[in-house]
Amino acid sequence: MSIQDLKRGYLALTVLNTLAASYFFNYLFFFLHDRFGFGNRGNLWVSAMHGAVYVVSAWQCGKFAQRRGLLNSLKIGFGSLALLMVVAGLLDSAAGVLCVFAVYSCVLLFTWPALEALTSEGETPAGVQYRVGLYNCTWSAAAALAYFTGGSLYECFGRGAVFWVPAGLFSCQLVLTFWLARKAALGPTPATESVHEPTPCSKEAAAGQGVRPAVFLKMAWLANPFSYVALNTLLAVMPGVGDRLGLSPREVGWFCSIWQFGRLAAFIVLWRWTGWHYRFGWLLAAFLALIASFILILMSVQIWLVVAAQVFLGLASGLIYYSSLFYSMDAGDTKGEHGGLHEAFIGAGIFAGPAAGAAALTLLPHSAHAATWTVSGLLAIGLGGLVWLRLRHAK
Repeated sequence: MSIQDLKRGYLALTVLNTLAASYFFNYLFFFLHDRFGFGNRGNLWVSAMHGAVYVVSAWQCGKFAQRRGLLNSLKIGFGSLALLMVVAGLLDSAAGVLCVFAVYSCVLLFTWPALEALTSEGETPAGVQYRVGLYNCTWSAAAALAYFTGGSLYECFGRGAVFWVPAGLFSCQLVLTFWLARKAALGPTPATESVHEPTPCSKEAAAGQGVRPAVFLKMAWLANPFSYVALNTLLAVMPGVGDRLGLSPREVGWFCSIWQFGRLAAFIVLWRWTGWHYRFGWLLAAFLALIASFILILMSVQIWLVVAAQVFLGLASGLIYYSSLFYSMDAGDTKGEHGGLHEAFIGAGIFAGPAAGAAALTLLPHSAHAATWTVSGLLAIGLGGLVWLRLRHAK
């Protein structure tokens, strides 16, 4: 099996992992809302717990993958995730489900840093650009599909599908990983085809602005958590957004997955066009669009405005995420560890946004928009930090 064939296998794992993880995480909030009566505040605290575990686990699991083997990390991750889904499906208490979710939040990180590293391991700079772009388009397409169809699965097969569908997918991933590991152990055969690689990014763009590439990595690592501050706050309150707009879980899947398709469109463009590399203006514009679209989605009572705002949210979050992952993979040889750091910063955002929103609703329970304005203020702090980093390193 050639290296290209192996990497297609890793992308297949990425698709399955995204489908399983996205369906479970996104529709767990609907499960908690419908089965145990969780409102916005409760779901935000659940998301914050996920982020708190995620941020610690990501860095450590990334280092484990780099030192103990990327495929070994995947085997541990997929096997454990499948087992956890089966256990959660047999439980009938909120406390039990949340305990399983906490362990899930840790174990999941045996998968993402390893998959990110396998995608770009052993590539030239041009190959890193090509592979990271392909990886981003692959997982974002699967994520959009999972959210779009998830509401229909939830209504057609019942609440338990939140656990049983991911359990089946994680089990398939485990089998595929063992097969790929056996093929990789035999040694790759020479590739029978060439991969078209776009022109590698020009770091002269960074030098032309008086900023080292390493600074762009820091700015992207700062911006990406704040992107997830907005995104995971939105995901946690989607059942409430659906109630406000009069949408069923199926309709939420249809109308509130627009931003994920927008993110996919951004990834496709950014993959093929390199003009954004090491240019601060694009990162700044994306951050401003992120804040504006976040506020509009949570404040609007008209579905067309929510849909329009999601287009900008998807484009903005796509550029911010792509910047973080690309610069992480472009910055050195320890890709598993860098992938873990990339995921750890995501975890910081997953925790901070929902935690701030939940705290606001706890302290101001009678203010309908307390969480919206609190999280928006947090995003404004992130914007200030991004500008400060740029000015601090200006010549």
